[in-house]
Amino acid sequence: MNAAAPGPTTVEQVLYEVKKVIVGQDLLLERLLVALLSRGHILVEGVPGLAKTLAVKSLAEAVGGQFQRVQFTPDLVPADIVGTRIYHQHSGEFQVSLGPVFTNLLLADEINRAPAKVQSALLEVMQEHQVTIGRETHRVPAPFLVLATQNPIESDGTYPLPEAQVDRFMMKIIVGYPNPTEEFVIVERALGATAAIQAITDPAQLVALQQQADRVYVDPSLIEYAVRLANATREPALVGLGDLARYVTFGASPRASINLVLAARALAFIRGRDYALAQDLVDLAPDVLRHRLILSYEALADEVSPDWLLDRILAALPVPVPALQGR
Repeated sequence: MNAAAPGPTTVEQVLYEVKKVIVGQDLLLERLLVALLSRGHILVEGVPGLAKTLAVKSLAEAVGGQFQRVQFTPDLVPADIVGTRIYHQHSGEFQVSLGPVFTNLLLADEINRAPAKVQSALLEVMQEHQVTIGRETHRVPAPFLVLATQNPIESDGTYPLPEAQVDRFMMKIIVGYPNPTEEFVIVERALGATAAIQAITDPAQLVALQQQADRVYVDPSLIEYAVRLANATREPALVGLGDLARYVTFGASPRASINLVLAARALAFIRGRDYALAQDLVDLAPDVLRHRLILSYEALADEVSPDWLLDRILAALPVPVPALQGR
């Protein structure tokens, strides 16, 4: 384990270890670390077989944290994930059995296959970082990251997450297919022994890294940019794009601008800076905002995607140059 004080170099070493196993998926891995450092959660959408589970498991090994995976199914109940009270006949008492959410990295596989009660139970843990069973409240370990996956190619037997619950996720990442070169390396690695991943850090050092990321300087002009960007998704006419208003039923909530700044602060730390730049916000904007836009039926009819709308808004919104106070 790395004995030196944790910092951006530690994050680079974690990425290096994970890349021993994962080919490509650079954006997903970087966003996982952003969420981990900024205490957020990630919703991942992609077809099966793109190493989403392996990426989270490998990251857990590299950071020395606990990892749990829950396969969501229609017959799942909240007690299956948060835990329950079990009666022990020999003692005549109820004892609490904690569920798989009590971990550092939790993979909620195919979250849209479980009914609303289960989804709500998980989202409550994500928001409060605690579970109440009976009259006892139990805190989940720190750090705590949920990566939930959705399969976009099937709709039978699924329970789509309501928009208000999707808003709880800091980012939504779209995972695509690898290019031919990456796929060749994937197949080649599958034929040999799996590389061993070394634990670079531990949960205590991860908490220290989170605290360092919290100290990254964010200029007020960047906060204003995040707010203007969120407002432009609600009223595109504010940036001269009134023609897009018919495509948006509801824009991003204030939670979007908060998460955009928090994520940009963590991304700046990963990139080795103690200050955020406008480029950090621009890079993260699609991931933070795409799942917070509720499109109209006209947008669906015209095959307009959230990413297309965000590209138009980002291009129309002036990018600030922050005063970095000698940094």
